[in-house]
Amino acid sequence: MRFLSRIIFYCLINLTALIAAAQFVPGFSINSNIESLLILAGIFTFINLLIKPILKLVFSPFIFISLGLFSLVINAIILKLLDIWSINVTISGIQALIYSTLLITAVNLLLTFIAKSSFKEE
Repeated sequence: MRFLSRIIFYCLINLTALIAAAQFVPGFSINSNIESLLILAGIFTFINLLIKPILKLVFSPFIFISLGLFSLVINAIILKLLDIWSINVTISGIQALIYSTLLITAVNLLLTFIAKSSFKEE
């Protein structure tokens, strides 16, 4: 049960991050239908849970050499995969990909940190 609640939690965080990127990054747009947003967040969470660990394992030497900065490249790859696999996301240009990657990473880190610190106090 705890695993399922964690997946739902990360799905909601990813949904929030995608909506923030669509609002603040020009060139990054998502379909604003509520059903498509939930499906999009599910796809993004699925990619993050299954494909991202494999990419981190393969590129771990680069992550180690760059002191973790190569993780941003992996996040950009994940976001580009979302653009390719989903018709609800449109990323036009490398600049929109870079800015949306930075924003989504920051929102994910911030919300995860806030949630973990609030759960730790209880």
